[in-house]
Amino acid sequence: MLDPRVYRAGLLPALLALIVAAFSIQQPPAPLSATLPPDSFSGARAFATLQALRDEFPARRPGSDGDGALAQRVRRELARAGFRVSDRRFDARTADGNVELRSVVGTRAGFTERRIVVVAHRDALARPATAQLSATAGLIELARVFRGRTLRKTLVLASTSGASAGSAGAAEVARHVQGADAVIVLGDLAGRKLRRPMVVPWSNGDGVAPLLLRRTVESALRAEGALRPGTPGVFAQFARQAFPFTTGEQGEFLARGEPSVLVSASGERGPVAQNAVSVARLGAFGRAVLRSITAFDVRAEAAPRPRAEVLVAGKVLPGWAVRLLTGALILPVLMAAVDAVARVRRRRHPAGMWTAWAVSAALPFAGALLLAFALRWSGLMPAPPPGPTPEGAVPLDGGALATLAAVAVALVVGWLAVRPLVLRLWGVRGDPASPGAAAAVVLVLVALTTAVWVANPFAAALLLPLLHVSLLVTAPEVRIRRGAALGLVALSLVPVALVTLLYALALGYGPLDLVWTALLLAAGGALGLPALAAWCVLAGCLVCVVSVVRARPAPGAERPPEPGPRIRGPVTYAGPGSLGGTESALRR
Repeated sequence: MLDPRVYRAGLLPALLALIVAAFSIQQPPAPLSATLPPDSFSGARAFATLQALRDEFPARRPGSDGDGALAQRVRRELARAGFRVSDRRFDARTADGNVELRSVVGTRAGFTERRIVVVAHRDALARPATAQLSATAGLIELARVFRGRTLRKTLVLASTSGASAGSAGAAEVARHVQGADAVIVLGDLAGRKLRRPMVVPWSNGDGVAPLLLRRTVESALRAEGALRPGTPGVFAQFARQAFPFTTGEQGEFLARGEPSVLVSASGERGPVAQNAVSVARLGAFGRAVLRSITAFDVRAEAAPRPRAEVLVAGKVLPGWAVRLLTGALILPVLMAAVDAVARVRRRRHPAGMWTAWAVSAALPFAGALLLAFALRWSGLMPAPPPGPTPEGAVPLDGGALATLAAVAVALVVGWLAVRPLVLRLWGVRGDPASPGAAAAVVLVLVALTTAVWVANPFAAALLLPLLHVSLLVTAPEVRIRRGAALGLVALSLVPVALVTLLYALALGYGPLDLVWTALLLAAGGALGLPALAAWCVLAGCLVCVVSVVRARPAPGAERPPEPGPRIRGPVTYAGPGSLGGTESALRR
């Protein structure tokens, strides 16, 4: 089934793609410099505001009376500073279900309509959450700084709600604020405990925050607070673009094409409710944000937009180079799989039947997801927010555990009862050790990887080890012991396992929290139907690869040959076909 010559020929374009990718590396942009003295931001005054807000608004669950009262206080402060203030009320899903939220947006017109946006959320699920409230205190102090000052660009200060689970407020503001030069999301500005990176560039969609914005804010933090903001590693950048997922509000702006970063002393995870705060830390972060605003205010060039890129050893590898190299590495398996299917068909093995067998393996996983959707629509499942949630936002309580158990039972029933019934209805029968089964599984897997590559080359790159290993361990010509073959399959899943571990460490998820969060993302609509379908097919292909490996006889074991077309007559027969020149022989 596997022709090594076809596979080796497919590797030649990968060498060319590697050379092109090496020449595509670029220099990163230099950070921008500020004009307005950052000392205009008073850390002491902002800290006094923080303490007053903490005492006056201790409870601020999204959509609650405390949240609404704090929104009114922010509105008064923005209006007092000379901003034109507007309120927007809307219904959204949060950790407390569907509630009415309120966004307060203050606008100070500049000489141009190009905008710089600063966003701070008000809500918190626990008390007193003083470190989370520091973003609102910083926003109010920024409004005081710009009282009576006119910038070249229009300044927009937005106070949102819903960020404690799902970033509904940020998503609403992002729909109305388009074409901004920079969006700076304020997180924990006063927390004593530091967690890197302090400038968070991750998105819930394609690409990451532009390097110019990231480096400008990082330079400001180093200048004002003598801080080391931290730079994500190469694998972290790769994983974050392969599976876009962030609990920060900047993710909603980046997903809509707006350049945005989150500035937070406690990083993406955010502070705990009892985290101690510091007046010096609030002053340093506030001055850094002010320095960043004024730096972008004087920039005349068009603002860079979010794009796919990786910072490697101080150089920038553009996303198109990753796409080119990944596509070139898919090509050998694609060529070998197409050739294998052609060989299988020439030898009269059923390829279509085994393709149906491979695709049917996705049905149990799809059925489990359908049950999760049904539980959500019926109200039996805890209400999932519309986006990624921090750890503990939707608690893993009895209802959550019951939901997980029901989905697990649905998966088992689908695999043990529904799939066999579907296979009988489709007329699928035979031994998975057949060459047709191996060819079909590899073809489905390479088709899936190609589709993923079109949508997201970073995700496809993480599937490359599984793709090449599957071709190797399922080929009848390659004799590998069963244990070694299964070990290779397990090793090919290491990139996906490392991505899972990276998210668990970055966001503080435990094993059950990861599963619960994944189910919330699926049932809440944060993952689209194409992505869910791809995950189901991938899981089914993995099970089929294992089935093919387990069905193979051990090396050296005798196996009766499968029936094929007869190309020779008796020994004494010397007519047509004895020398292999008939049409039936040529088909081999």
